[in-house]
Order: sequence, then structure tokens, then C-alpha cells
Amino acid sequence: MPPQRKPDQSAPKTVSATGVGYEGPEDGRDPRAQAGEFVTSPMGVRLPDTDHSLKAGRRGPTLLEDFHLREKINAFDHERIPERVVHARGAAAHGVFTAYGTAANITRAAVLAEKDLETPVFVRFSTVLGSRGSADTARDTRGFAVKFYSTEGNWDLVGNNMPVFFIQDAIKFPDIIHAGKPSPSREIPQAQSAHDSFWDFVTLHTEATHHTIWNMSDRGIPRSFRMMEGFGVHSFRLVNEARETVLVQFKWTPKLGVHSLTWEEAQLAMGTDPDFHRRDLADAIEAGAFPEWELGVQVFPDNDEQMFSGIDLLDPTKIVPEEMVPVQPIGKLVLNANPTNYFAETEQVAFNTGHVVPGIEFTNDPLLQGRNFSYLDTQLTRLGGPNWRQIPINRPHAPVNDNHRDGFMQQGIPTGDAPYLPNTVDGGEPEPADWEHGGYVNVPRHVEGDVVRESQSSFEDHFSQPAMFYASLSHPEQVHVTEAYTFELGKVYEREIKERALGVLAKIDTELCEAVAAGLGLPAPKPDLVEHLPASPALAQVTGEAYPIDGRQVAVIAGPDADLAGIAAFREAIEAAGAQVKVLAPVGGELGSGASTQVVERTYVTARSIEFDAVVVADGAPKEKDIKAVVLLHEAFRQLKAFGTWGDGAEVLTAAGIDTSGPGVLSADSGAGLAADLLAAMGQHKVWARAELVTSSAVPPAA
Repeated sequence: MPPQRKPDQSAPKTVSATGVGYEGPEDGRDPRAQAGEFVTSPMGVRLPDTDHSLKAGRRGPTLLEDFHLREKINAFDHERIPERVVHARGAAAHGVFTAYGTAANITRAAVLAEKDLETPVFVRFSTVLGSRGSADTARDTRGFAVKFYSTEGNWDLVGNNMPVFFIQDAIKFPDIIHAGKPSPSREIPQAQSAHDSFWDFVTLHTEATHHTIWNMSDRGIPRSFRMMEGFGVHSFRLVNEARETVLVQFKWTPKLGVHSLTWEEAQLAMGTDPDFHRRDLADAIEAGAFPEWELGVQVFPDNDEQMFSGIDLLDPTKIVPEEMVPVQPIGKLVLNANPTNYFAETEQVAFNTGHVVPGIEFTNDPLLQGRNFSYLDTQLTRLGGPNWRQIPINRPHAPVNDNHRDGFMQQGIPTGDAPYLPNTVDGGEPEPADWEHGGYVNVPRHVEGDVVRESQSSFEDHFSQPAMFYASLSHPEQVHVTEAYTFELGKVYEREIKERALGVLAKIDTELCEAVAAGLGLPAPKPDLVEHLPASPALAQVTGEAYPIDGRQVAVIAGPDADLAGIAAFREAIEAAGAQVKVLAPVGGELGSGASTQVVERTYVTARSIEFDAVVVADGAPKEKDIKAVVLLHEAFRQLKAFGTWGDGAEVLTAAGIDTSGPGVLSADSGAGLAADLLAAMGQHKVWARAELVTSSAVPPAA
């Protein structure tokens, strides 16, 4: 059972949130825990439904009159001061987006449509659940938010590294975050979903299943921000110059490929380098290994149904496999400058899904509709008032004539005397802009329907896409999913919650369910498999494809008697390919003298396996079995990293108990001769052929 409250954790009096005395129900529950008979608004109005926002028809837009939606999200948005309620821990960089011009037929937005147009951007990556002081490598969704300072105004593409979301309607966003956040009584566990309340929620709201299995996959622990995909999550409507419309979904594809950490690497990083991801991003940019992504779109007809081959395009828990609708590249993003000041830029930047430019419109996705309100609302508390838009990192690079006045933190000094329209005092300016003058003119669309708190029946399929996702993964990735579920559910106290989770897995894959049940020591429920689309190879990370190694780190174990000329030749070849070499020795300082000098960048005390992508032992490296070196080598071997030796360096591995004939252990006669093979191995990210040899788990691997 979860730990019980102690007497000193009791509130002083039994009163409501407003201080009014309240005895509560007769069954002994404490009303101060907000666990009374009926859910209410902050004004005490009992509510019939807190899972669906009020819409004009089941597929219609969300209505502004939905006071419950606005009150619920308003309270949630202002829970933390001044830290972000979600996405508090982030890292960011400046860059440039260059349009290919290939989107001109589907949108009038110059930022996407004008060939070779370069648009400044600021990109913030983040974790969702953790506080600002949490670790970078927790298993979590990552935010991928891009602010385009376009010539037509700011456009914010506020997405994640996963294409689907936990919930289908924004009204439930406070619930999923409350369930995932630390316990209110103890404020633990930090930045983790491995606890009762999270799994209680996602097994009761099974629409979360798709996002949850993405989180349990290797996508939940990315190797680097530079190696993450990004997704806009929602369907957006694009409008071209002829006022024709299509629906699109946005995707960022990293040049370096999509790669992840092993669970051991993620855990080690939390203790030895909690800034692992932000350090990796900043170091890569500083070294000139500029991170790069290609922006692409999946394009769909904008018809009345807003469905594609039975997949609801308004459901943010669904994807359309790329094999069905290929991603069309429309531009390139390069990050080329680190922030000057973390607080002024990374902390104060404010994104809003409602920031769009002419040519980009919204759909009736109920999650997107609610986000458009929430992102605007949350800045009022966090950044001190309505003029947060004037903070330098948030300012548009286009002229602003908004007629807004005064308020906290007002930076402008308006000279006009008529902040209203129409007027004659200021000559009738600023005037409204029509289509021809670049105004944001909405394309008319038909909206009708009964006012209801309901969802479309197509939103009720919660399992076929998670089953497709799991079936699409490579074998090593499936093993990692099994281990992740086993770990997370192993941290859950309540057996009922674990059994509900197994019931969900029984619908996805029988062997997955049975393996997790075995790890939990519980009986597996009977298989209840759902039908799903064919496997989508685009969803797998382990594909055998080779990727660039820009910014990768190689450790070279050396010492006073090492082949320094060989190290120099090895370094030259590796760094020419875009990676970096760090010489690792028992003590710091310099090795050798004159032209052959090598600086010791890491020692056995200051180095840990997680910071390196490959480990090489130079000829002449110390043969003594230093325990710290042995630990580093064993960790790196378990973490599937490429190894290399030349000369008698292999003796160091043998002395440490590492089989030099095993997968991914390379050897050569010289440092220069080793470089090419090692570069090829690093391009695969991990030595996947070694995975079965080093998997450490009581749970048998999935077949």
C-alpha cells in the first residue's frame, strides 16, 4: 500500500477551499481531500461530465461558453509560480529554417512556401513531468517546440518527440498531469511515471494506451535532443493562394537518425550527469556539429469526414502510417547558436499553439482547441502579465500595430492617440488587412451540431494503433518495451492497477503481456487481441541504416607508454568525420612531449561510460587492472557500444574479462587503420548483435 498520512499532515480544520465549514459525506471520507460524492466547479456547481469539452456537434469546434473547461484549465495553468507546470526542464538553441518551396501548392504561409526563404527560429526541448531541477534522462515525453520569427508574424509549432498524445480532449489535461506528477503528500517520485496514480489513470483512460507504449519504448529515453524526431501531434489546415485547403500533420526528421539510451545509460546519467541532454546539445553547437532536421508533412484531403482510410484525423491519439501517406519534405532546420542567457531566453520563451500565420489554420481537434486557450492563459501568471509578448525572446520580427495598451511590464511607448478602430484621430490607422494585403482571413467552413459533451465513436478505438506500434518494433526494441513495463508496474503498489495494465497488454500482444506478468509474479490474463494495421517499418529505430556521427564522443584509453602517434592519427581521422576524441588515462596532465603530446581530457575518476559512444584501447595502454577502468569497460560493453583496439590494446580488454572476438569489438594494426571500421560501427548507434548477450533482466526476452 502507498504510505499513509501521519497525524502532522492533517489540515487544521474541516473547511472547504474557500474556508466555509463543511461536514462532508457520512461515509468517513475527509472532504479536504476533495474526495466527496460529486465533482464540482470551483463555485460548487456539480458537474455531469469532466472528460469531454462542450462542442458544436460531436466533431465540431469547442465552444467558448464551456465554463468548466476554462475554469479547469485556468486553475491548472496557474498551479506553479514561476516554473512551468509542465515542460519545466528545458534546453534551447537559436537557428534558421530554410523553406524548400515545395509547400507553395498547399499553403500561402511564406515561411513554408517561399523557396530558399530563411527564417530565424528558437527551439526549446524539454521533459514533461520533471521540475527544473530534475534529471534530463528520465523516461518521459520530450517537448519539441519551434518558434518561427516569420516575416508575417510569429508561428509556434509546439510539438513532442512522439506523434500521439495521452488524451483526446484538452479538458483532461490537468488530470493526466496530476496523475503523472509526484504524490501531493511526499512530492515523490520526481520526474517518473513509475507509480500508482499514473498507471491508475492510464489504465482507466485507455485512450492513453498508444502514447504510453511509445513512452515505454526507447523513444522515452532519447540519446540526444539532436537524435529525436519531432511531431506537431495535431492535424492542421493549410490554405494556399487559391484558398484551397488540405489537412496536414508535421514531422521533424533528424539528420543523425533516431537513437536512444539503454535503461542503464539513462540511470547512470541521472546520477553522474543530470544535465546530459542539455550539455550534449550545447557542446555539439559549440563544436560546430550543428543539429539538423528536415520538416515534412503528411497531406490529406480536407473533406467533411476528416478521416483517412478509417483513421480519424481529429484524434490526437492516432497516426497515419508513413507507408500509407509518405512524408513530403518542405524545409530544413539547423541550430547554430547557443542562448546567451538561460533565464532571458530558454526560461522566458513562451510558446502558443494559437500563434499561427496566414496560410495555417486550426482543425476541430478537441485537444488542439483547448491548447489554444491554455498556452495563452498560462503565461499571465508565469511571466507576470499580458505583455510577456514584449520580452525579447518572444518578440516577433514583424511590425506590431495591435492597439493594446498599458498593463504590467509594458515596454512600449505608444505615440498614437487613438488605440481603437475605427478612428479619424490617427487618420484611420492601423487599418484592417484583407487577403490581398496579407491579412489572416479564415477560409469559411461549415459548422453545425447539437451542443454536447461527447466524442465521435471513432475516438473509441484505443488499442489497434498501440498493437500496430509494438508489432512494428525491432526485436531489441520489443525487449526494452517488456522491461520498461515490468519496471514501471513493479513500482506500483496496488495489485488491481497492475492487473488492469495487464488487461490492456493482453489486447496488444500475447507474449508481451505474458512476459510482463511473469516479471510481476502475476497470472497473465487470457489473450484479447485486437486487429490492427500491418506493421509500419517507419516506426522502428533499429533498421540497419547507417547515420552521420556528428558530435559523437570516442574515448581512447591511454597512458605514459601508449602509442601517441597512433592516437594522433586516429584522432585526425575521427574528427574529420565530425566526431570527437577524448583521451582517457589514469591521471591527468599530458602524455609525451613535443609533437607527439596528447592532453588527457578524462581520467578514470572523472569519466563514466555514458559520455562516450565508443571506447578504444590504444597500443601501450596500462595493463594494470584498475577497477575504475574495468567498471567503465563493462558498462560500455553492456550498453552496446563499439569497441576498438590496436597493437597490444586487446590485452586490456581480455584482462577485464571482455571477449575480444565478440560482436562489435574491432581490432587493427594501427590507430589510422582502426578509424574507418569504428566510424562504420558508430553509424549504427549500437552493436545490436550484442544485445542478447548482455540483456540483464529476470524477464525472458520477447520471442
